[in-house]
Amino acid sequence: KADIVKDFGVSEADTGKTEVHVALITKRIAELTEHFKRHKKDNNSKRSLLRLVGKRRKLLKYLQKTDIERYREILKKL
Repeated sequence: KADIVKDFGVSEADTGKTEVHVALITKRIAELTEHFKRHKKDNNSKRSLLRLVGKRRKLLKYLQKTDIERYREILKKL
């Protein structure tokens, strides 16, 4: 988590930036995807995965509306 904050934030303590949130959510989505390869019937976690995907989509849409350059940059990094 600290590495992601350092890569996408301005400083190591910068956890409020939209890019940091999107990167952390993306990492969690990847972890849950791996989890579902082993546990196909875990429906409670599937619900949380769908919530995370929706949250990431909303954050990316916000970033696209406010600052298109930061949006394009984070898409390249991810």
